[in-house]
Amino acid sequence: MKQAESAVIETDLAGLPDCVGEQLGPTAWGEMTQATVDAFAQLTGDHNFIHVDPVRAGQSPFGGTIAHGFLSLALLAPVTQLLQVSDAATAINYGLDRLRFPAPLPVGSRWRASAEVTEVQEISGGRQARVAARVEVEGSERPAVVADCLIRFYA
Repeated sequence: MKQAESAVIETDLAGLPDCVGEQLGPTAWGEMTQATVDAFAQLTGDHNFIHVDPVRAGQSPFGGTIAHGFLSLALLAPVTQLLQVSDAATAINYGLDRLRFPAPLPVGSRWRASAEVTEVQEISGGRQARVAARVEVEGSERPAVVADCLIRFYA
């Protein structure tokens, strides 16, 4: 196993169990923009005012527009890509356990993702890693997303 300075973990299938306890990330800070939220609303059909109407959302308990929960969840993708298994023919996102949205991700705020490899188990044709991931919001005591991501690596 080799951990690079950018918190990328590089290993092979045999060495994947040795990665338990290793940290992934954090990713670089990104900014949540209204344009991103609006584009997500267009793609999903979710036009709830707390996401797309800054004036009306400004009168809500959030004080402005916030990212959709599922948009916030998608921000975990870059951190899961930091676990690289050199001899895997393919890797797939198998699913999520214990997904929660403890705090909003306000438009205009900065976010970054990080994770920890918490478990590796054998599966038919490869190995599955459980990665405890989170999206933190700069200045917030609570993360916007916490989830156990299941990633399958096939030989």
